[in-house]
Amino acid sequence: MDNNQPIIVKRVKKTAGGHHGGAWKIAFADFMTAMMAFFLVMWLMSSATPEQKRAISGYFQDPIGFTESASPHVIDLGGTPTPSPDRTLNPEIDPAVPQADVQIDGDQVETLAEQIERERLELLLQELQNKVDENPELERFKDQILFEITKDGLRIQIMDDENRPMFALGSAQLQPYFEDILLAMGDTIRAVPNKISISGHTDAKPYAGNGDFGNWELSANRANAARRTLIAGRYPEEQIARVVGYASSALFDRKNPLNPINRRIDILVLTKKAQRNIENEQFVPAEGDDASKAPAAPANPSAPAGASGEPLSPGQVRERLNIFDEGVLKLDQPRPAGGDDQ
Repeated sequence: MDNNQPIIVKRVKKTAGGHHGGAWKIAFADFMTAMMAFFLVMWLMSSATPEQKRAISGYFQDPIGFTESASPHVIDLGGTPTPSPDRTLNPEIDPAVPQADVQIDGDQVETLAEQIERERLELLLQELQNKVDENPELERFKDQILFEITKDGLRIQIMDDENRPMFALGSAQLQPYFEDILLAMGDTIRAVPNKISISGHTDAKPYAGNGDFGNWELSANRANAARRTLIAGRYPEEQIARVVGYASSALFDRKNPLNPINRRIDILVLTKKAQRNIENEQFVPAEGDDASKAPAAPANPSAPAGASGEPLSPGQVRERLNIFDEGVLKLDQPRPAGGDDQ
């Protein structure tokens, strides 16, 4: 009997397992990074002081305000040798034992004070220079104004010009524009606590007058007129250490003694050392004298001011201050007999 039933053969194809890829490595690396960051945070928190923890809290509460008002580095990781306030890893340092104060000798203190004072005078010089450059009235006379830093302080020299003299011919009467310069300078100089010294200078041309009045008296009177103008502009009178006249003994242009720039007014913003030297020169107690009995400086009358106590304008200063008008000084300041360019 024939068997016509078909024979079915099932063939099963066996294949090896495929490659699963490296995605698990990325996940494991992220996990390790997170764990390392976690342990780093734990270490920082365990080594941070309470002050540093408050700084960290302030940063996360207000990041923008914190970076604008404090250092962006909350915890010092720069290797500073200063031990932590409440713990230290160095067994040789005991935070409970107070450390000895650093001793600084007098010379170092003096040097540091002189450096700070010099920086302050340099800033004052820059401020005065900016005022001259920005003020149209002063800018016209910038060639007659010289600033320089010396060993005794900041020197401001206002020099005469052949076409723009500071004073009337042969007298101590200030010209209006010179008063404006002095008032502008005094307004800036009084911002610093340093005292000033005012000196007057003439050229080498002999004073064309008779009697005992000469270039020495003229230079001293001009320096005193500059002082009066500064006082009228509300400059503190106690900040003026000295007013002196040099005549032609300290020429600016020694090669040309008759040069108009030799006629000038010097305002020296003194360093503390120069101020002490001046004060020591003014009173040197004799042997056996009590230094505490040094004669006190006489009280000076108050500076002229308006009814409200406000500073006077340049016009009011010229109107109320200039004591050299109408021959007031004829008794002690003879007028020149000839054409004098002093």
